[in-house]
Amino acid sequence: MKNKKILLICLVILLAAVAITFLIFFTEPTAESEGATKQTAMLVNTVEVKKGDYQPTLQATGTVQPVEDVMLSPLVSGQIIRRPSNFTPGSFVKKGQTLLQIDPSDFRNTLELRQSELLQAQTNLEVEMGRQQVAEKDLELAGIDSLSDKERQLVLRRPQLDAVRATVKAAKASVNQAETNITRTTIKAPFDAHVISQNVTEGSQVAPGDNLGRLVGSDYYWITVTVPVSQLKWLTFPNTDSEKGSMVKIKHTTAWEKDTYRVGYLNKQIGALDNQTRMARVLVKVPDPLGYESDTKLPKLIIGSFVEVHLEAKTIEDIVRLDRGYVRSNQTVWVMDEGKLSIRKVDIVLTDSKYAYIRSGLEDSEKVVTTNLSTVAEGIALRNEATDSIQNSTQNKNKEEQ
Repeated sequence: MKNKKILLICLVILLAAVAITFLIFFTEPTAESEGATKQTAMLVNTVEVKKGDYQPTLQATGTVQPVEDVMLSPLVSGQIIRRPSNFTPGSFVKKGQTLLQIDPSDFRNTLELRQSELLQAQTNLEVEMGRQQVAEKDLELAGIDSLSDKERQLVLRRPQLDAVRATVKAAKASVNQAETNITRTTIKAPFDAHVISQNVTEGSQVAPGDNLGRLVGSDYYWITVTVPVSQLKWLTFPNTDSEKGSMVKIKHTTAWEKDTYRVGYLNKQIGALDNQTRMARVLVKVPDPLGYESDTKLPKLIIGSFVEVHLEAKTIEDIVRLDRGYVRSNQTVWVMDEGKLSIRKVDIVLTDSKYAYIRSGLEDSEKVVTTNLSTVAEGIALRNEATDSIQNSTQNKNKEEQ
């Protein structure tokens, strides 16, 4: 009796389990096709492109160098008797300002000697001219007409007169040279300059060829920049010294603040390629490189420093500008066209540090896919947040109408 009761309980439990299982299977929700479609379309981000006129900025690097660079050297020998305090490394000097004074005493004495020699030569010339006049009168009184031209010149003392005149000319040249040597004892700045080095002081003995110091012009510096040959056609160079070429922004990221820059202008194109990189070399001219003439505080350019330059190129008209990171391999761009992926081959006119400038292959207001896709095939379904929101609003409206 007890066993029958246990079997009956087990049978009831088994039947209940079977009933629950059937209930679960027959009441499972069915997936609709609309939901499946949403899961297969890949969610992407897009950016809408605009056609217009854009001015690219070409990025390159260059080295700072002076436009005017001179090593001071004396033209006469002597002892330095004066050196102004501003002739020291790091100082600024104006054009014509005295930098060094060589003792002029010996040269003044030489000048006086040469002036006395000139006076003696001029006196001899006057005496000889008087003798010539006497010779002419004697010849006239003698009435001799049979003399040849050569004999007549000798009688009239013309060779002696020419010799004395030559002596006078030589004496004048000696005086001029002595005066020039005196002016050379004063060494002056040939232009507005920044003193880079100074190698002598008062009491130093100098001679022609000695290195007294180095000056570089403070009006302008050059930056020698290398750019690809293909980019030269997009740059503007001046035709005359009064004109300015393309504007250039100079940045020294290791020495200046992040947003700090100097402004220069393209000046000349060097007619030779760089031997190592085989790139074209151009010169950027930077006015007032040391900020000496400016009222505002400008960062100073340092000779020999390696800087970053941003060259303003010519404006390109009717072009699409696209972030260069969105250009795929083989110069293709992914476009979302009516909810599907379209792989476009584009014609890139120029590429700068940020953008690619596209002439054809993209039209105005088209949506470029910016998301990196794991599966790339022409015509695959795409969706973005904008299309999702439109579909959701449509579905909500349909439900309300029902």
